[in-house]
Amino acid sequence: FKNKKVLIVLIILLIILAVLGFIYFKNKNKPVATSTEQVIVEKKEVKKIISPLTGKELQDESLTKRPVTALMIENSPDARPQSGLTDADIVYEAIAEGGVTRFMAVYQESQPTYIGPIRSARSYYIDYALPYQASYGHVGGSPQALQDIKDLGVRDIDQFFNAGAYWRIAERFAPHNMYTGFDKLDQLNQSKGYTSSSFKGFERKAQVPQTPTAKTIDLAISGPLYSPRFDYDATTNSYLRSQAGQAHTDAKSGATISPKVVVALVVPNGNDSDGYHSTYATTGTGAVYVFQDGIVSEGTWSKTDRKSPLVLKDKNGLPMKLNAGQAWVSLVGASSDISYKP
Repeated sequence: FKNKKVLIVLIILLIILAVLGFIYFKNKNKPVATSTEQVIVEKKEVKKIISPLTGKELQDESLTKRPVTALMIENSPDARPQSGLTDADIVYEAIAEGGVTRFMAVYQESQPTYIGPIRSARSYYIDYALPYQASYGHVGGSPQALQDIKDLGVRDIDQFFNAGAYWRIAERFAPHNMYTGFDKLDQLNQSKGYTSSSFKGFERKAQVPQTPTAKTIDLAISGPLYSPRFDYDATTNSYLRSQAGQAHTDAKSGATISPKVVVALVVPNGNDSDGYHSTYATTGTGAVYVFQDGIVSEGTWSKTDRKSPLVLKDKNGLPMKLNAGQAWVSLVGASSDISYKP
C-alpha cells in the first residue's frame, strides 16, 4: 500500500513537470508585447531675457522695463576724465560749439551712481533721444534746444528745475562739476511718472570675430584735442577709445572706454542761426560705417522724422545688425573724415 502511495505522488509530480514544461516551451518563442505608444516628455523652453537697448542677455527681466535716460556729458579738457561713459549702453558724439565735442550717454539696464560732468542740451541730440522715449538730463541748453524740448514733448529732467537729482563736486570748478547718478535719477523719473520706455533698438547679431582689416580707426570729428581713435582689441572683440593721444578712461574706475561697436554716421552739419551753436541734419539719409569684429561694413542710415528711430542698412538694403554690448555712435561731416587701417 505504501509503495502505491509513493507511485501516485511520483505520477502527480511528473504531470506537474510536464505541464510546466509545456507552458515554458509554448511561451519561449512568443514575441514580447511592446507598447506602440510614444512617450512624450514635455521640454520646458527657457526664455532668454534680451536687453532691447544693448542686445545683451540679462538675468533680471525688470532691467528691460526700466525707463531709458539720456544724459548730456561734457568733453572739454577741463571735464576729463569723465565718469559713467564706460557704463553707458549707447553713446552719441557730436560737436556742441567751437569744435568742442559733447556726448549723450544713454542708459537703461546700467545704473551708475556717479555720472558727469553734466552739461547743456543741444537740439540734434534731442533727435536721438526721442526715439528711445528717454528722459533727457541736462543743465539748461541752447535756445533752440530748450524750445524743442517744449514743442516735442520731451521727458525733461533739466537740472534747472530738478536740482535735487544733481550735485556739484568740490574737486572741479564750475561749470565742469555738475554730476548725477541713478540713485537720484530713478527717484526723479518715478516722481514724474517716467516708469518705462517704449522703443525699438538697433538690430543685433552674435559676435563673429574675423581677420581684422580695420584695427585702427580715426574719426576727424574736430581738432586734435577732440577727434577720437579706436584700436581694436581682439581679446575682448572691442575697441579701445583714445583722444588727444591718451586713453579715454573713467575717472573713478580707471577703465578705458571700450565699445563693442563703433558707428560712424556721415551727417551734414553747420552753424545754428546764432552763428555759434552747431547744427546737424539728423533726418533723411546718409552713409554709415560700422566697425565691429575687427572689420568695417559700409551702408546707409535713415531717419524719417525727429521722433523716428535711426535705421542702419547694409549695401544690399538689409538691416545692419550690431554686436551686443555698448555701441558708440559718432557723427562726422564727410566720409573723408573716416580713416582706418589693418
